[in-house]
Amino acid sequence: MKLVIATSNPHKLTEMRAILNIRSLELVDLSAYPNLPPVIEDGATFVSNATKKAVITALATREWALADDSGLEVDFLNGAPGVYSARYAGEPVDYRANNAKLLAEMKNAMDRKARFCCVVALSSPAGMAQVVEGYCEGRIIHEPRGTGGFGYDPLFVPEGYDLTFAELGSSVKNGISHRSKALSKAQAAWHGALSSADRDWPGHLTGQR
Repeated sequence: MKLVIATSNPHKLTEMRAILNIRSLELVDLSAYPNLPPVIEDGATFVSNATKKAVITALATREWALADDSGLEVDFLNGAPGVYSARYAGEPVDYRANNAKLLAEMKNAMDRKARFCCVVALSSPAGMAQVVEGYCEGRIIHEPRGTGGFGYDPLFVPEGYDLTFAELGSSVKNGISHRSKALSKAQAAWHGALSSADRDWPGHLTGQR
């Protein structure tokens, strides 16, 4: 069965392939559909953006589609950068600029608690979608550390660890990350759909509409 991952981000595709382990799945990303118009992520929440991407991709490709929207929520910044995480410092996406802006805005912050949030949406070819969510609690440090990962990974130390996501390595990160937790929930809730050739939701499928 083919599952279209609604992303052009190679880092996300690599993580999803490592985490979402169902033998019957052929995972492809949007590079397999170069003529599809980009989906404008204009939702106010991770749920709305993930659902929109999954449904539009499924309807356009006539395949099952999975999309995620994820980002960093910082308590000191009242949940920012949130849905604007990828483009926090503006266009085009620049991870270093995003990290520099975050550190500048947290210069005097005593409370450095933060969390990564990931919402995963799965849509049938008919455009019926459900979502699951995953979180990873942690804190923002004062300067980048590590060369692995991407995005805010060099600044984020997950709860229970002393190293940043960028220092821990992909094998550890993929076991504790927000995306790992969301995809684990997705696999548990939607295994029946993802393992079959059904064109719509099986009756036993669980999740949130």
